[in-house]
Amino acid sequence: MSEALALVPKATAKQSMKDFKTDQEVRWCPGCGDYAVLAAVQSFMPELGLARENVVFISGIGCSSRFPYYMNTYGMHSIHGRAPAIATGLATSRRDLSVWVVTGDGDALSIGGNHLIHALRRNVNLKILLFNNRIYGLTKGQYSPTSETGKITKSTPMGSLEAPFNPVSLAIGAEAGFVARTIDSDRKHLQSVLRAAAAHPGTALVEIYQNCNIFNDGAFDTLKDNATAAEAVIRLEHGQPIRFGTPAADGLGSKGVIRDPATGDLTVIDITQTGTGTDQILIHDATAPNPATAFALSRLADPDTLHHTPIGIIRNTQRPVYDTDMAHQLDQAVTQHGEGDLTTLLTGPDTWTVPA
Repeated sequence: MSEALALVPKATAKQSMKDFKTDQEVRWCPGCGDYAVLAAVQSFMPELGLARENVVFISGIGCSSRFPYYMNTYGMHSIHGRAPAIATGLATSRRDLSVWVVTGDGDALSIGGNHLIHALRRNVNLKILLFNNRIYGLTKGQYSPTSETGKITKSTPMGSLEAPFNPVSLAIGAEAGFVARTIDSDRKHLQSVLRAAAAHPGTALVEIYQNCNIFNDGAFDTLKDNATAAEAVIRLEHGQPIRFGTPAADGLGSKGVIRDPATGDLTVIDITQTGTGTDQILIHDATAPNPATAFALSRLADPDTLHHTPIGIIRNTQRPVYDTDMAHQLDQAVTQHGEGDLTTLLTGPDTWTVPA
C-alpha cells in the first residue's frame, strides 16, 4: 500500500465495479465522454481495496460535476470552482479519507483557477481529475479557458480572441508533483494513470481529454483516429526514449524528441530523414526534480492542431505533503503546550467589548 493510502481503512470484503455504482440514473448526453471516464473509474476503484465509506468524490459545477451522484461512495456536488478548497479542508482534517476532485476546464480554470493552483502548490493529499472538452457544455456551448484561439461559439460568433490555458503547463508552473494527461476513450491508459495518481503522496492532477459530442464534437479526433494518432500522440513512458510516429527500421517510432544543442529547447525530429542518431533522443524522466524538461514537454503540443501532444505521466516527483506536515506541526504544538482551549482562545487578550 502506498504512503498516499496508508491511513485509509481497507475494505473488509472483495469489491467489484458493481459496488461503486449507485441507483441514480446517469444523466449526461448520449455519447458524452463522461460515460467512459465514469466506467473507467468505477472499474478501477476496487483495485485500491479501500472501504467505500472512506472514499470521497467532490465536484464543482459543470457536466462532469455530476460525478459524485454516480459513485457509491461519499461525495459532494459543491459550488462553482471551489471543489479544490473544500477538498483541501476535508483532506487535511480527515487523513483517513481518499479524497478525489472531479472538475472541468471551465470550473477548474476560470472561476476556480485560484483554488486549483493553491491546492497544487500546497501539495495536499488529493487527486484531481480535470475533464477537458475545451467548451462550456452545461451552459450550452460557450468558449472555455482551454478553447483554441479563433473558436467560434455562441459567445464568440467571430472567433475567440483569447489564448487558451494549457492545464499541464499550468499545473507544472504551480509546482505540482504529479501531472498526467490521458484520453477518455483509452480505458487502459486512463486506468494506468489513475493507479499512479492514487499511489502518489500529495496532489495529483490528471487532465482527461473528454469529448463533448453536442457542443464540441470531434475536438480530439486527431489524437483518436488511427490515421492521425501515430503522428500526433507522444506516449510518454518513464525511462524510455521519447519516440512516436510510424515505426522506423528498429521497430520504434520514426520521430523523436531531442534537445536542441543551440537553444536548449525541445524539438521533434524525423529520425529517418535527418540522420540524427537515436542516442540523442531524450529519455523521459518523470521523476526529475527540476520541472524544466516536464514543462518543455507540455509545450510541444500545438494548441490548434494538437499535433505532438504528450500523454501519460509527465511529472511524478516527491514533495512534502501539506496535510502530513500539518499533522506533525499540530502534534508538536500539543507536546510543547498541551491541548488547546477554544474558550480561552476566543476570550483571550485580543478581544474586547464594544459599548452599547
